[in-house]
Amino acid sequence: MPGVEFYTAASFVEEHRNEITAVGTVLLALAVAELVDRMLARRGERVREALDLSPVADTRLRLVRRLIFAAIVVLGLGLALTQFPSVKRVATGILASSAVVGLVVGFAARQTLANGIAGVLLAITQPIRIGDLVTFEGDTGEVEDVRLTYTYIRLDDGRRLIVPNEKLAAGSIANHTVVDPSVQVEVSVWLPPGADAERALELLDDEEEIEASVAESDKDGIRLSAKTWAAARERGAVAARLRRQWLRRLREEGLSSVEAS
Repeated sequence: MPGVEFYTAASFVEEHRNEITAVGTVLLALAVAELVDRMLARRGERVREALDLSPVADTRLRLVRRLIFAAIVVLGLGLALTQFPSVKRVATGILASSAVVGLVVGFAARQTLANGIAGVLLAITQPIRIGDLVTFEGDTGEVEDVRLTYTYIRLDDGRRLIVPNEKLAAGSIANHTVVDPSVQVEVSVWLPPGADAERALELLDDEEEIEASVAESDKDGIRLSAKTWAAARERGAVAARLRRQWLRRLREEGLSSVEAS
């Protein structure tokens, strides 16, 4: 009967009021956090378009967004937990023995806390920025995102290298674009022994900003090197174009190139 159903529903709500309020608080916190994050993201896009936001500012802006998002979610979880009397009693005990609990929690979450603190330090000190070309432990790629605990690096082959921020802060990393957004691109071609290396080098003399030289010579052949500068994101395309152009000219001049790299 409708009256019975209404009574049952009201009874259920009354019995589980704390749980329902807690769930509602968490959902509201998530919604507010998402709304604030989207507002900050749109604001950042407008500022980026108007002021040509630097990689330094872009990296810090992303960190601020994530800190605000995390703070709102944590606040919502805290408010949700206060709906339960048992949690309040536990919280009182925790406050009474906060030093011991702090040591236990700190030890248990050491790795996560270390990564989070390192992420804040990376955003402040800026040894790497979004868009930088970096080499870490032998892998080279572009910094795609710096998050609170992990940094995402897009490697040359398209894979993502996900590095804990603590390792970045404690280790050594080569940043190829921290001062200049351009990087040096080098390609090599091999000529057979006795080939006219001078003529092969002259084929690039009319090209601006290209430095060609004899890199090495042995019984197997002569390695020629050509260096130029390009934007970090374009280095692969520039290297491929320069190599293809040089090999084509060598063939046209009758200089046999047996290998390119």
